[in-house]
Amino acid sequence: MIDNLIWATGYNALAIPLAAGALYSFGIILSPAAGAVLMSLSTVIVAVNARLLKIKEDK
Repeated sequence: MIDNLIWATGYNALAIPLAAGALYSFGIILSPAAGAVLMSLSTVIVAVNARLLKIKEDK
């Protein structure tokens, strides 16, 4: 659970400013579709990590 919390916090600490336009001055714009894909990816990674932790517990 702590692994997932750390992952989600770190990921969102980077992704939210990007989605808000933090790199706009450098000409980097994140489209809403790309933001949705990245947020979905975050969910998938947390779910996979939870599944891997469950597999470790079963051994």
